[in-house]
Amino acid sequence: MTIQIEYEAEKKLDFDYESIIRNVVEEALDYEKCPYEAEVNVILTDNEAIQEINRDHRQIDRPTDVLSFPMIDYESPSQFDRLEDYVEDYFNPETGELVLGDIVVSVDKVEEQAEKYGHSQERELAFLVAHSMLHLCGYDHMEEEERLEMERKQEEILERKGYRR
Repeated sequence: MTIQIEYEAEKKLDFDYESIIRNVVEEALDYEKCPYEAEVNVILTDNEAIQEINRDHRQIDRPTDVLSFPMIDYESPSQFDRLEDYVEDYFNPETGELVLGDIVVSVDKVEEQAEKYGHSQERELAFLVAHSMLHLCGYDHMEEEERLEMERKQEEILERKGYRR
């Protein structure tokens, strides 16, 4: 498994964010029963940079907490079985790993939302990564039923790793 973490924000998180990211990425893939070694890129940035990305990619000109850029077109969420038919499209030719996509997290929002929701910054980061990993596995929350399913899965992933509110 390749989990590439880039820290681009000036503000530093005062905890072992790399371990949290790695643990949650691995747990999400186990939870979703991904049969492949996978590759995920995570960028930790600030509100200004994530606002620019949000504006450029989603035409929403404000900062957000996390952005997900999935590399796979699933027929349904976490339907990994057909991906071997598209090795050239979805797998890194050098490593053979499934290229899931990119996650961009605002460290400013990690701090703000942890305080707002009354839990630790560690838990907030874990939540944002779990949420984004489900997007990389093909889930979305545009409809109420999808939102409820995603929320349940996020909480189960976090609970399995001991991240509680």
